[in-house]
Amino acid sequence: MTIRAKLTSYACAVLAAGAAAAAAADSAESGWSQLNLPRGVTEISRKIYDLHMTIFWVCVVIGVIVFGAMIWSMIVYRKSRGAVADVTMVHNTKVEFLWTIVPVFILVAMAVPAARTLVEIEDTTRTELTIKVTGFQWGWQYDYLDDGVSYYSHLDRRSNAARELLSGIDPNSVEHYLLNVDHPLVVPVATKVRLLITGADVIHSWWVPTFGVKKDAIPGFVNEAWFKVDGDKPGLYRGQCAELCGRDHGFMPIVVDARSKADFAAWIKEKAAEQKEPAAPATAPPGAAPVPPGDTAAPNPPTTNTTAP
Repeated sequence: MTIRAKLTSYACAVLAAGAAAAAAADSAESGWSQLNLPRGVTEISRKIYDLHMTIFWVCVVIGVIVFGAMIWSMIVYRKSRGAVADVTMVHNTKVEFLWTIVPVFILVAMAVPAARTLVEIEDTTRTELTIKVTGFQWGWQYDYLDDGVSYYSHLDRRSNAARELLSGIDPNSVEHYLLNVDHPLVVPVATKVRLLITGADVIHSWWVPTFGVKKDAIPGFVNEAWFKVDGDKPGLYRGQCAELCGRDHGFMPIVVDARSKADFAAWIKEKAAEQKEPAAPATAPPGAAPVPPGDTAAPNPPTTNTTAP
């Protein structure tokens, strides 16, 4: 092989690699990687993914067999090859028995793992942390029932400013546009967290795909859900309200901050201390007469001379 031929082959290989990389980047940006369910960062999300893929491949096999038989029959028994339709066959007990029994067995085989996974999804026993989640127009309230901590979570200020009509802010310049909040839900990793989900006004839906959790928040009703983030996967995980709940439905994201158990313990202790601090007593204005014991009236302010000299 000549030097020119070698250089040409190397150049072609480099161009092909660059094209493949560009195609992969375009594919990721266009969302092709998001067409399937995510495996997630919880055990239950991986079980949901595995169940989904199992059922998917069963459907693929059934589709290949059924459509393969149809296409083969149309090609082999087409009129141009002299095939003549058998109009005398109107009933076949064996065939009808098979096409009834075989689908029943397939459905039963699919129902067993599906039922097992559904039972695990609803199993909220042996939880280590309970959080009440209340959806409202348009945000979330989180109550740590065992720790006396409560706060609200709204769309962050930068996204809120960029979404305004004629704001002049390019949404592409805002990191995690419409998917960021001012106060995320903080949870510890390797801990089974139980959520009590309800609504304050209309129906909302708390959905974090990487957790495998999606539950409706219904006013006057409490739904339960749970998740347990893998111990080696702390970080921020994002979701959204998945139920059309009004004008700003698209502007109530969910962010979960999964921290180590030590970091979470320090955070919850600090947060609880902040919210338990008693309000500072009102300070009387300088020169005010002291309030007699038992008198709840506000002290009179000192008299000032407002007459011009």
